[in-house]
This record gives sequence, structure tokens and C-alpha cells, in this order.
Amino acid sequence: MTQPGPRPTALYGPAFAADPHGHYDRLRAHGATAPVEIAPGVEALLVTDYQAALDVLRDTDTFSKDPRAWQREQPPQSPVLPVLGWRPTALFSDGEVHARYRQVITDGLALIEPHVLQARVAQVAHELVRRFDGSGTADLIAQYARQLPLFVFNTWFGVPEEHSNRLVAGMSGMMESTEKAAAAYADFVEVVAGMVADRRVRGRQDLTSWFLNHPAGLENDEVVRQITLTMSAGHEPTTNLIGNALLRILTDDRYAGSLFGGAMTAHQAIDEVLWHEPPLANLSAHYPRYDLTFHGRRITAGQLLLVSYAAANSQAAPTPESLHVRSGESAHLAWAAGPHSCPAREPALLIAITAIEQLTSRLGDLELSVPQSELLWRPGPFHRALVHLPVRFTPVAGEPDRSARQVAAHY
Repeated sequence: MTQPGPRPTALYGPAFAADPHGHYDRLRAHGATAPVEIAPGVEALLVTDYQAALDVLRDTDTFSKDPRAWQREQPPQSPVLPVLGWRPTALFSDGEVHARYRQVITDGLALIEPHVLQARVAQVAHELVRRFDGSGTADLIAQYARQLPLFVFNTWFGVPEEHSNRLVAGMSGMMESTEKAAAAYADFVEVVAGMVADRRVRGRQDLTSWFLNHPAGLENDEVVRQITLTMSAGHEPTTNLIGNALLRILTDDRYAGSLFGGAMTAHQAIDEVLWHEPPLANLSAHYPRYDLTFHGRRITAGQLLLVSYAAANSQAAPTPESLHVRSGESAHLAWAAGPHSCPAREPALLIAITAIEQLTSRLGDLELSVPQSELLWRPGPFHRALVHLPVRFTPVAGEPDRSARQVAAHY
């Protein structure tokens, strides 16, 4: 008689959010992969070993990105389907279809000149800081880290200002993997579909129009899905990267006295976050094309495997003393690896570094306004994201704050 396997470990709820690395340490006792539950009743195998993760990410002959066989076994309202459910995008396709969709995204991102992006991020950062720098207090998640990528993406894609809050709610809500995730994602898609329909009739100088006019000849829904993928894969992780790096700067003694920072301070904080607290902690869903034994575990065709970037990274992470020598970008898995690695790593890094530099150069005496132990992390199996980051600082005398409408008017 077959012995029952270990009970899946829940990767959702406040207990996991409060101590993910404790969960990963316990999961390693099961080997390179371990059974987990990513929502009530939704099981998966989590890859926690660094080499096993690379094997999954690089082996397109054995593993597929198409979830449709797995998805047929899931209830239609499963809270993880807004993240894992099939759509016609680069994320959920293989081979030539994947290459066609990805080319549209990479060609579009290549149009963004780094110096132009850096200048726009600096302008937006300056305006956002001016909205709270006279008060002496702020929540750096709600008032800065979440807002800054949004303004940049609005510029790229031409998002109407009145839809900004819907986009943020949609992108963050789908990642929470709660009963509200499907509605959040549907509203997100509705906003983008309206933009795409408008650009079919009235083209503009923005990425929405570029995606529509790309030689790949995407249909409207294909364009909508590549845009929602690019936005959600860019906004939410970049927000979390900025927030997690700022937390490290504010709480790690090695950064004490260096808040007036230069590039090295921001770069080091970001590298450490990408190693130890990657903004997307568990994702890269893969499905075996056939039954196989993988790193000692029998896996069936179509079974869901998720790669834990956070757990795998902790095996290979450099020490704090050596981090400046060994490139975090080249070795950690925060950007995934293989043909589905993140195509927007350079813009994301530039946005995050510039955002941190602009903030810390303006407000050099930032400090947490609550004990670190009171900070809350957003629950969910996929991300590593702070709920809030309350700080205090010496108020800056200057002009009265300007509204979000005046900020957006610059662009």
C-alpha cells in the first residue's frame, strides 16, 4: 500500500506572510520539491532547490508553460486563476507562439530610452515627494512605491488618469489570490480593453498603439493580454522591490548614515532584496509534458510546479560582505531564467534605483515611525510585499503640495 505523502504546507494567510523563510526551511526537508497549497484546495509542488529550479526554468522539452490541462481540474472561480489561468500571452505559451508574443513585448520595451526613462522617473519621484515632504510623515508604500511605477506606466501606455486607481486595484487584487481576485483581474482587463479599442480608432505615440501596430499582427484580445501581462509583471514587482529595498535601508545598520545615498547604496539594497526578499517570491508555473522522476520525486504529466525564487536563492546567496563582488543580477533567480526570464529587468532596475536615490537624497533622515515588528506583509503565495511602510522625517519647507492631477499633467 502506498504511504500517504506529507500534508501540503499552506503558502497563504498571515502565518506564511509573517515568516516565509521559516516555511521554506521546513519544506526543504522534503527534498528539492515539496507539496504546498497555494489557496484552499489548490495544491502544487514548490521547487525550493537552486539547481532544480534552473532545471525547470531551462528545460522546455520536459516542461510546458501552458496550464490548460491543469486548469480543467480547477473550479472556475479559483482565486489563483487570475495569476495562473491561461490567456493568449507570452507567459502561458511555448515555442513559436511564445516567441511571437514575447517579441512584441521586447520590441516595445526597447523603444524606451534609458536616459528618458530615468528623467521621467526622477520627475515623478520629485513631484510625489513634494506631496508629503512638508508633513514630516508618510507611508512610503501607498504614497510613493505604489504610485511611482503607476505614473511611469501611465506615460508608457497612455492610461487615462481617471483609471489609475482601477489599475492599481486590479493588479494588486489579482496577486492576493482571495475570493475577490477574479473580479479585480476582470476590472483590470476592462480598463485595458477600452484603451485598446480606442487606439484601434485613434492611434497615439504610446506602447498601446505600438503593440497594436507591431508586425506580429496581434488581434485585439492578444494585445489586451500582452499589455495586462506587461503592466502586472512590471508594476507590482517594481512596487515591491522599491518598498522592500527601502525597508532594508531603514532597518539595516550597515546602511546607517548613508541615506543621502548614491547609486551604490540603492544598488546594494536592491541586490540584497533580489537575493533574500524577491518581490515575486514564488511563480514560474510549469507543467510536465509526461510522467517523470524529477530530483527524486515522481511527478505526473500536467502537475503544477511553482519555482520558489526566494527559497532557491537562499541556497546560493552571497554573504553581505561579498555581495558587492558577486553580481546579484547574474546569479539570483528573482528575474527567473531561461526563455521565460523577465524581459523588463533593466527598466525595472532603473526605476527602482532612481526612485530610491531621489527619495533618500530629498529626505535624508528617514526613519520608521513604528517598530519593525509591527510592519505587516500582504498575504498571498506569489509575492513578498509590505502592506505599509510608515516613516517620519524632518519636514521640508517649500511650496504647497500639488495634487495627483497636477503631477500627471506633467506627462
